[in-house]
Amino acid sequence: MNWKILEFETNRGERPVADFIKKQQPQAIAKIIHLLDLLEIYGSFLGMPHAKKLDSNLYELRIRGKEEIRIIYTFIRRTIYLLSAFKKQKQKTPKKEIEIAKQRLLSLK
Repeated sequence: MNWKILEFETNRGERPVADFIKKQQPQAIAKIIHLLDLLEIYGSFLGMPHAKKLDSNLYELRIRGKEEIRIIYTFIRRTIYLLSAFKKQKQKTPKKEIEIAKQRLLSLK
């Protein structure tokens, strides 16, 4: 059974992950779509090199290429919520991005 993927949406109807993806190069968008398809099929069983656990309930989808792109997501029952997306500049995932994802996760509950 496939997982359901939903994007975090603000109270004003903004979808930050979708907006981020639209601004990327066509080649990066293709990779993102491919990895989202894999995530939809394998869900919590998708592991390295495509997905990595960041926290007790936060994971990152790892899009490799000219630019390193990350999408932070979580699982709530059989649904995957895309919480945050960014271009990775350093070795470690920035604390700011993790905090943004945690805040958005709290607003879902």
